Amino acid sequence: MKFYVRNMVCSRCKMVVNDLFLKAGLIPVSVELGEVELLEEPGKAQLEIVKKSLEEVGFEIIDDKKSRLIEQIKNAVVTLIHHSADFPKTNFSEFIAQKVNYDYTYLSNLFSEVEGTTIEKYIIAQRIEKVKELLMYDELSLAEIADRLGYSSAAYLSNQFKKITGLSPSFYKALKENKRRNIEEL
Repeated sequence: MKFYVRNMVCSRCKMVVNDLFLKAGLIPVSVELGEVELLEEPGKAQLEIVKKSLEEVGFEIIDDKKSRLIEQIKNAVVTLIHHSADFPKTNFSEFIAQKVNYDYTYLSNLFSEVEGTTIEKYIIAQRIEKVKELLMYDELSLAEIADRLGYSSAAYLSNQFKKITGLSPSFYKALKENKRRNIEEL
């Protein structure tokens, strides 16, 4: 049996969710971003314990199909941008359609309807947060960051960064107090 969980955005989230299921006496076969697969169907009492435990730490079991699709889109984007070493050679729309196994036009319309923003804007927000992270580490040049995140050039990255944050990457890097946001808040 498969469950879909909202707000799972990192490997620590997967560990926490796995532990919560185990504490409820349920043994996950697999735990991925946004998904938990169990060998057996849980009882009502176990399910309520898991739901309550998940909500206490900021997660939520998703019951309806549209919300599951939105969460799958978000998880695909987060995985690609924050947890992958290389960007795919295809564009984002092909990548998302392949990962979620739906027509991209349908997914795009659904995402816009439910989230009030486009998938493209969501992707840009995620990429900018990753740029902020990499700028804080001060290990890569802007050109290397642009290359790693699939930008056509450092100039394009710089322009997009300034458009979104109001700051140039170099000014942002020089700030003492960087204003990064949690992935799940985007």
